[in-house]
Amino acid sequence: MDLAALFLQLFVTFFVIGLFTFGGGYAMLSLIQTQVVTAHAWITESAFTDIVAISQMTPGPIGVNCATYVGYNVVTAAGGSHLLGVLGSFTATLAVVLPSFLLVLMMARFYQAMRHNRIFEGVMGWLRPAVVGLIGAAAVILVLRTGWTDGHPVLEVVEENFPDWKSWLLFGSALVASFCWKAGPILLIVAGGVIGFLIY
Repeated sequence: MDLAALFLQLFVTFFVIGLFTFGGGYAMLSLIQTQVVTAHAWITESAFTDIVAISQMTPGPIGVNCATYVGYNVVTAAGGSHLLGVLGSFTATLAVVLPSFLLVLMMARFYQAMRHNRIFEGVMGWLRPAVVGLIGAAAVILVLRTGWTDGHPVLEVVEENFPDWKSWLLFGSALVASFCWKAGPILLIVAGGVIGFLIY
């Protein structure tokens, strides 16, 4: 595939991701994973997990950060220069935010009139649990890989993400610290990075 076609495919893919994602960056992760790992095979499952980790540690929405990194990675992996990689980042980032920008621009004018509309409130009521489900799916995707055996789905742990018991211990500790002690995400990220550096 030539680079011009790749740029077009990159734009269309992330435009569709931005258009059909409700609930912010975490809800976007499952759709990004489906497109860039499964559908187009631009990056591996392990690389996608690394992208998510890096995107969480850098400022900005996680979905936008993922798009920026994937755009650069896809273009440079296809033989593009560093400058074209930056253009790939810009293309993917613009594509993923453009639908939201256009929709909010259109809805801002009518929101005040629509917010008390029963149909509008009903649609929002149905979307909220769907967003929670998408966020949960993103968490499951990072831990489990879905395969098919004899026409039946089979779940297996992604070994690249949890290679040994120390990874599971780090995961469990972060989970307990977050839920029981209400540890902030910055503290968990810094502590996880330091402990990971020391034990690996």
